[in-house]
Amino acid sequence: MTSPRFSPLVLIPARFSATRLPGKPLADICGVPMIVQVWRRAREADIGPVVVAADDPRIVEAVRAAGGEAVMTDPNHPSGSDRIFEALGRFDADGRHDVVVNVQGDLPTIEPAAVRAAIAPLEEASVDIATLTAEIVRAEERVNPNVVKVVGTPIGATRMRALYFTRATAPANDGPLFHHIGLYAYRRAALERFVSLPPSTLEKREKLEQLRALEAGMRIDVEIVDTVPLGVDTPEDLERARAILSQG
Repeated sequence: MTSPRFSPLVLIPARFSATRLPGKPLADICGVPMIVQVWRRAREADIGPVVVAADDPRIVEAVRAAGGEAVMTDPNHPSGSDRIFEALGRFDADGRHDVVVNVQGDLPTIEPAAVRAAIAPLEEASVDIATLTAEIVRAEERVNPNVVKVVGTPIGATRMRALYFTRATAPANDGPLFHHIGLYAYRRAALERFVSLPPSTLEKREKLEQLRALEAGMRIDVEIVDTVPLGVDTPEDLERARAILSQG
């Protein structure tokens, strides 16, 4: 249900080449390509139009065959943020949509409620970018550098203001740690500013793109949700996604 305050557009970046899982967007999950599963979840969120930003015509064809919308983008974009910015200009050159939600194309189990939750922090006018997190419950994830942590200050029962993102175990000492979920909602002007900035010092050190925004003084607020969606990066992840979605 679209907020009366916003006119969101959901964009799903999809890149055909993947080192560990080539052709990942077209991998079959319960009879349809993975990118179609992601598109379906985003549509179920019911916050606005959903468009796939593809780098390969095979992805465009698969989405359109399922009844969805997709646009071709430059295959040489360095990041998903750059890809969705190009797609935004192609799909919405007139600027009808003031919020852009970036749903990663390898999250076939993302819950529609999580997509909706991502735009909630933007109700605060000073927030430039919103994203999601869930509390870490598995001990091994606390020290896993592949699990990105959000360090933030609480500003509500389910919300934090992001101070830092890191692959390290942080903050120190007793207390909860939070697993960052790479789903973003940008104000349109914030996305335009973000993609115009050069990669920042901490971004390059941590290999975390969102640090570019923090280093530039942009405000990121984080909505706390219950679960982390499965990101599909390996054949093993793909089998897990098939098992989850086969259960309905």
